[in-house]
Amino acid sequence: MQRRTFLTGTLLGAAALASVPALSSGASAATVTVGSLTGLRSAIDAAKPGDRIVLADGTYTVPSNSPISVSGKAGTADAPITIVAQSRGGAVLQGAQSFVLSDSSNITISGFAFRQSTTLEIPASCTGIRLTRNDFRFADVSGLDWVVVRGDDTKIDRNRFHDKTTMGIFVIVDGPGSTAMAQNLHIFKNHYSDHSYAGDNGGEPIRLGVSGRALSSANAVVEYNLFERCDGDPETVSVKSSGNTIRYNTIRDSRGGIVLRHGNESTVEANYLLDGTDGVRLYGNDHTVVNNYFGRLSGRAMVIGSGTTRDHHSGETTEERRGNDACDRALIMHNTFVDSARPISGEERTYAPQDAVIADNLLVGSTGNLVAMGETSGFRWQGNILWGAASDGTIPSGGYRRVDPLLRQDSDGIFRLSAGSPAIDAATLGTMFPGDDIDGHPRGGTRDVGADEYSTQAPVRRPLTVSDVGPNAA
Repeated sequence: MQRRTFLTGTLLGAAALASVPALSSGASAATVTVGSLTGLRSAIDAAKPGDRIVLADGTYTVPSNSPISVSGKAGTADAPITIVAQSRGGAVLQGAQSFVLSDSSNITISGFAFRQSTTLEIPASCTGIRLTRNDFRFADVSGLDWVVVRGDDTKIDRNRFHDKTTMGIFVIVDGPGSTAMAQNLHIFKNHYSDHSYAGDNGGEPIRLGVSGRALSSANAVVEYNLFERCDGDPETVSVKSSGNTIRYNTIRDSRGGIVLRHGNESTVEANYLLDGTDGVRLYGNDHTVVNNYFGRLSGRAMVIGSGTTRDHHSGETTEERRGNDACDRALIMHNTFVDSARPISGEERTYAPQDAVIADNLLVGSTGNLVAMGETSGFRWQGNILWGAASDGTIPSGGYRRVDPLLRQDSDGIFRLSAGSPAIDAATLGTMFPGDDIDGHPRGGTRDVGADEYSTQAPVRRPLTVSDVGPNAA
C-alpha cells in the first residue's frame, strides 16, 4: 500500500506546502503532517479510515470559539483515524478547549500534552474513541473534571494525569441519559499522581458512574494503572455502577482506596495497596474481592460496609439511592494484610452486612484488632490465618487458626510465603476461582492461603512502577 505525506505550515514561520505524489487509485490510507491548527482541522475534515494525521511539535493555543472539531468522522476497528503528536508530549494544546468530538467512531488521539481549562468529553454519540500516550495537566480550576466519558468502547491507556490541587476528577465515566452507563470502557497502564486537594469529596482519580446509574452494568475494566500520592478523595477508584472489574493496579502512598460505593457484582482482584491510608470498602451485592495485597495502610484496609438501605432498586427516591447499600453476599478470599492498622472492619448503620464469605485470607499485624466487625448476619469465616501481636478481634473461633505463616520480604518490599509455610496447600474454600495468584503464578488444585501462591519462580506481576505505565510504557 502506498502512502502520501503532506506538510502544512511550519512552526518556524517559513510556511510552505510540500507534498509527495498522491495515493494511487485503490490506496486506502494516508499520512498527513501538519504544522498549524488550520492544517490540522483541514486534515481531520478530509480524513478517511486508516489515515494518520501528525501535528508537528510546538505549543498551540486553541481559540475558545474554534476548537479542534472531530465531527462525523468514522474510522474502523482495524483502520482507525489516528491524530498524533510528532513526538510524545511534543505538541502542547493550551487554551479553553482542545478536541471536541461528536458523531464519530474509531478515532485515536495520541501523544499530546493537554493544558486546557475545560473538560475533554467523549460524548455518547462517539464509539471506539482511544486516548493513548498523552500527558494531561489541565488548568488547576476548582470543580473542573478533566476527561468525561459517555461513549461506548472507549480506551484510555498509557496516559499521565498529574498535578491538581483543587476539587475535580481526572476521569469520570457516565453514559447517555440519567441512568445508563457507557459500555466496555478499558482504562489501563495510566499513571495518576499528585492530586493534593484536601476536601472530603470530589477529587477522585477515577469515578465509574454516579448514584443514579448504580444499577446499570458498565462492564468496565480498570487494570495495570499506577496511582501515587492521590490525596484528593478517600476514593482513588470510586465505583458507582455495576459489573466492573478493578484488577492488577497499584495504589501507593495515597489517601484513597478502591471503593465499591454503589452497584452490584463487581470484582476487585490482585491489586497492591501500599503505604497509604485506606484500602477497599464494599457496599452493594455480590462482589468478589480476591488476591489483593494490603501493606502498611494507616486507616481501614478492608471495610465490609453497613447501610442506610438494603438493596438499591429502581423505585427508590434520590435520597435513598445516595445512601449506603449494606454489603450482601460478598466473597472475600485469598487476600493478604501485612502491618495495616485495621485489616478487616465494619461500620454501624441501620442495615448490617449479611451472608458474606471470608475465606483463606492471611492477616498479620502488630497492633489493634485484626478483625473488628460489628453486627453481621449469616457470615461464613473459614480457613483464615492470623499472626502477630495484634489481637484476633471479633473473628469467630472456628474461622481461623493462629500460626506463623513464615513470610519473607522480597526486593520489591512485598512479603511472600517461604518454603515450609503452613499457608501452603491450606486453602479450604471449594472453588477453583481464582486460577492464579497476585504474582500471576497458577494456583493449581490445592491452593495456598493469602494472595501469594508459593513459588520459586520470579513473579509475572509485581507492584507497578513509573516505568510500567504512562506515555512510554510498552
